[in-house]
Amino acid sequence: MSVIKVLMADDEPAVLEIMVHKVTSTGFGVVTAHDGKEAWEKIQSEIPDVVVLDLVMPYMDGFAVLSQLRANPPSKKWIPVIIISAIDEIQNMQKSFDLQADHYLVKPCRIEDVLKAIKLMVSLIPLRTF
Repeated sequence: MSVIKVLMADDEPAVLEIMVHKVTSTGFGVVTAHDGKEAWEKIQSEIPDVVVLDLVMPYMDGFAVLSQLRANPPSKKWIPVIIISAIDEIQNMQKSFDLQADHYLVKPCRIEDVLKAIKLMVSLIPLRTF
């Protein structure tokens, strides 16, 4: 089986560095993006298995990335999306789920919770083939 590839998009370098270190240490492959535009470009070129996406990023926010992904999935593949955001508002959570996010975590969150969410999304991939 090939290595599961996770795209991690966050404009906070320290947050991204911590998440990347922990996620790679558990055996996942990681691709990073530092803004929404870069995240969308890498989703198209890398076709990750799971996306971990911040909402507030420059050039293109997480909502726009998620909307683009759901409207134009690369290879017509369902890619699970985990939103990780400091925005702890019901409206933003609801909008994320309306745009078909698969999971939502509020920063600051434990890295163990991020890993659990990634593993859960990986376990659901075979069920999301549409």
